Amino acid sequence: MEPKNPNRPPYVCGCRAALTFRQAMDELEGILERIEGEEIDIDQLATELRRAAQLLDVCRGKIRKAEVEVTQIVQSLEGRRRGDGRSSAAGKRSGRWRRVDLPLREV
Repeated sequence: MEPKNPNRPPYVCGCRAALTFRQAMDELEGILERIEGEEIDIDQLATELRRAAQLLDVCRGKIRKAEVEVTQIVQSLEGRRRGDGRSSAAGKRSGRWRRVDLPLREV
């Protein structure tokens, strides 16, 4: 674990799993505001940019994970709709979103 940084909010540590997407985005926005506001000393700039790169990796990883999970759920629903329980090969579209029509049931 990396040493504590007094400029970093207490909920943020160096480990990726401990951060939520929102926490990583909030910290990224703070870094950007400090850079744009010229609040960062030139000696601290490289450290802040390195942290920003780590946070971007966290966010990208969480987005990729969510995309995979959503794709799996949609494919599962398509398989159920067809009645065979398998996922549809037609549902695989290079990670792009598409509309899924689900049958409506009376309750």
